[in-house]
Amino acid sequence: MKFSIPLILAAALLSGCSAITPFSAPRSVAATAPAPQPPPYRWTQGNAPKAHKDMLATFSRGGLAPGEFVWAASVPQAGETRIVIDLLTQTAYAYRGPQLVGASSISSAKTGKVTPLGFWSVLEKKKFHRSRKYDNAPMPFMQRLDEYGIALHGGANPGYPASHGCVRLPMKFAEKLYALTRVGSKVVIEG
Repeated sequence: MKFSIPLILAAALLSGCSAITPFSAPRSVAATAPAPQPPPYRWTQGNAPKAHKDMLATFSRGGLAPGEFVWAASVPQAGETRIVIDLLTQTAYAYRGPQLVGASSISSAKTGKVTPLGFWSVLEKKKFHRSRKYDNAPMPFMQRLDEYGIALHGGANPGYPASHGCVRLPMKFAEKLYALTRVGSKVVIEG
């Protein structure tokens, strides 16, 4: 007896039909949100992402509204002061030793201007300073970072980059930060 290959294949396929079980309703499975992706930093040494985690742990806050800041009830007396600026989240973080003591919304350089990335030190401090470049604009609690005029200072904080390159801070935060730092305090700007 001759069998054709198509008949043999059909028989093999149909013989498995007896093993098919009746249809059962699909089970519902809870959807899980994808893990949040870290922002696309142009340059980071990990300080800004760590500072954000520290803010969650210390202040139970994931973000700040324009002009808003948080400050610890007590600040350690010992330890170096260090400032971390995150240009992506428009946030400043202040540390005394390993402890995060404050965080603030900021306003950095607008389109066409630059807030420079990198490691800096506070070169000069002036409580009442005025810009020599921009129409004698007030720059209270100024902490200069470079020879071109980039500084941390109190100023308008609209919730988006709007400065000529400086890091604008809410006035009360700028005052507290000014009291915490000294000439030589370290600043890292990531973004």
